[in-house]
Amino acid sequence: MSLKIRLARGGSKHRPYYRIVVADSRSPRDGRFIEKIGSYNPLLGKDDEKRIVLDLDKTREWLAKGALPSDRVARFLGAAGLVKWEHGDNPQRGEPGEKAKARVAEREEREAARRAAEEEARNAPAEEVSAEEEAAG
Repeated sequence: MSLKIRLARGGSKHRPYYRIVVADSRSPRDGRFIEKIGSYNPLLGKDDEKRIVLDLDKTREWLAKGALPSDRVARFLGAAGLVKWEHGDNPQRGEPGEKAKARVAEREEREAARRAAEEEARNAPAEEVSAEEEAAG
């Protein structure tokens, strides 16, 4: 059984409130949990001390037992000095997907074909006119 320290959502629509719980990783987000070790209220100001409430002793015990925090909870625990948290680096985050890349390539091909047709249309009348001038002259 792998344990996670994660957020369980409560509150009403557009008014979130989270409990920080220790749960089996297979249980649903808002479902069964083993123990509540804190709370998180994102509606409070960032400088409010009641925004994140953690029982640090219980958290240390669960971390010692092998519970792994979720990304958001790891950020809270890093601020409390219990775990080392680093901001994730995903260099591919802004890169478009394969279908978007295919659409861009298709658009570029169409644009190149259109430009070639325009260039050909510009050059073709000039050649015809010069051939007519030679025949007349």
